[in-house]
Amino acid sequence: MAKIGHLKFNDLAPDLDLLALDERIIRLSSLWKNGVLILAFTRHFGCPQCKEMMDQLVQFKPEFAAKGLSLAIVTQGTPEMAKAFCAERASGILCLADEDRAAYRAYGLGQATLLESILSLAVLKSNRRIEREKGWKPELPPAGQDAMQMSGTFIIGTDGRIRLPYYYDDIADHPPVELLLRGVMGMEWSTPLDSPIQPE
Repeated sequence: MAKIGHLKFNDLAPDLDLLALDERIIRLSSLWKNGVLILAFTRHFGCPQCKEMMDQLVQFKPEFAAKGLSLAIVTQGTPEMAKAFCAERASGILCLADEDRAAYRAYGLGQATLLESILSLAVLKSNRRIEREKGWKPELPPAGQDAMQMSGTFIIGTDGRIRLPYYYDDIADHPPVELLLRGVMGMEWSTPLDSPIQPE
């Protein structure tokens, strides 16, 4: 399968219509228009790393809000399928449904290779750690979800440009919360990238 092209720093963020869990149509640009947006894509609902990531986003939501960052999570389920999952895992965070994975493709998120998934030592270690700490085991995805779908996290400025394109090295990878909160080299995410990044 051909590799989907990745977005880069300062690229324009793809702007699509997705469904909220109440089936309202949400235009992505409406989410970053008034503030910097963290747009996080999940894999599938049986993925323990995705559950852990969502719990972490919920945990740090007050800190994100204090930094002027809003959150939205994209799932590959229908609004109906995503409702229960997001109610359990992402209470108070906007969840969006992308059943045909159009946004995943637009943001350069393709399928994991075997070395990024079941043959990855990092994934095996992550699975063991999460099972030991939280009791979660990898589960098969619900019908219609792709078990090999990769995730990613993007920070998008009010100008609609990508401040951070975070593509996972493997399915257990996540962006550090410190990076999401503090930026690159101390740069505020609200700062346009029209000049070289300078540390504070």
